[in-house]
Amino acid sequence: MQAEIVTIGDEILIGQIVDTNSAWLGKTLNAEGIDIHRIHSIRDIPSEIHRALQAVDEQTQLVILTGGLGPTRDDKTKQALADFFGVSMELHPDVEQHIEALFAKFNRQVNRLNRSQAMLPANCIPLFNEKGTAPGMLFEWGERLLISLPGVPYEMKHLLLEKAFPEIRARQTLNMEICHRTLLTQGVPESILAEQLSEYEDHLPDALKLAYLPSPGRVRLRLTGRGPKGTNITSSVERYFDDLRQSLKSISYGEGDAEMEEIVGGLLRDKRRTVGVAESCTGGYISHLITRVPGSSDYFQGSVLSYSNDLKIKILNVNPEDILSFGAVSEPVVRQMAIEAANLLKTDYALATSGIAGPSGGSSEKPVGLVWIGLHSPKGTKAFQFQFNGDRERIIRKSSLMALDILRRALVDDAGKA
Repeated sequence: MQAEIVTIGDEILIGQIVDTNSAWLGKTLNAEGIDIHRIHSIRDIPSEIHRALQAVDEQTQLVILTGGLGPTRDDKTKQALADFFGVSMELHPDVEQHIEALFAKFNRQVNRLNRSQAMLPANCIPLFNEKGTAPGMLFEWGERLLISLPGVPYEMKHLLLEKAFPEIRARQTLNMEICHRTLLTQGVPESILAEQLSEYEDHLPDALKLAYLPSPGRVRLRLTGRGPKGTNITSSVERYFDDLRQSLKSISYGEGDAEMEEIVGGLLRDKRRTVGVAESCTGGYISHLITRVPGSSDYFQGSVLSYSNDLKIKILNVNPEDILSFGAVSEPVVRQMAIEAANLLKTDYALATSGIAGPSGGSSEKPVGLVWIGLHSPKGTKAFQFQFNGDRERIIRKSSLMALDILRRALVDDAGKA
């Protein structure tokens, strides 16, 4: 089944909000075997809605609209759909009663605008919204289904899962199987990966496709299989994904939607180990990533943000002679920072960073993007030198992810699993 998604709202087009609905819809519909043909965002203007519907591909069997169902003047989707289908608007008493009951719970009066949400195009099948006042709408559009949902994410998700899917399954045969598997890699650029995997891609069956999804510090590799149900597409994806996993074992750190900090946190918790951080150029970003994970207090003791040389000397006991001789961005300094962070915070492991994030501060000897990362572990202390590219934000993120990957590798190695 081929589908298209149309998100409606000026707030999306001007960047006031991020369109998270499309991402969730794409993932959820794919899991049901529904192939997304395209996604586009339009203004909440009737002519734009009509134009988007007129442009729907002739092979598309399902169209999902989100947004524009509120009670205010700028929400014009309902009337636009009524005009598109050439029908009038009519009152749905069951929807009106629901709105009244919802407002009564909060001892509020239903005004004219709220009550207008019970006015729907005459040819629609209402999708009752238990999470809000705006109902969804289902239209039988020739051989297609058109479903209009509220733009509020939790209302939209509820209506799709609980109301729309049963209607879709009752009217359309979902005979497509779509399977995705994602491998997470760290530290190798997309172009080098693509060259490394060229032969692997040459041998993929036509039903399978490998996609490269780069972001600062990592590349996600998504293997997708599409085919009719009963053709064992999932087993084919699993077989080739296992080959991919084995070929990139040295640089992969996880699968699916997992984040590096989640994987590192899981290893620390499982091994009952603790970690602390001494940060300079990363400015607390490593600590931020670690503490994004619920329950990180089980293994994260704290951090020292020693941005100035004075604090490196006073708090982390870095030898001032080493700073004079080698500079703050150097191996001796990050080694000392990591050791003293472990001593000060009483942790099994400690990370340390010192670098030049830019845009200024670089030199011919130490250019912008030069970063030293130190690691103290039960096996001793190591330091690693990197030259990252990009702007300040990208350098900080790449440095932080690399530091966490160094910790991850140490945890695996110390357990004898590397």
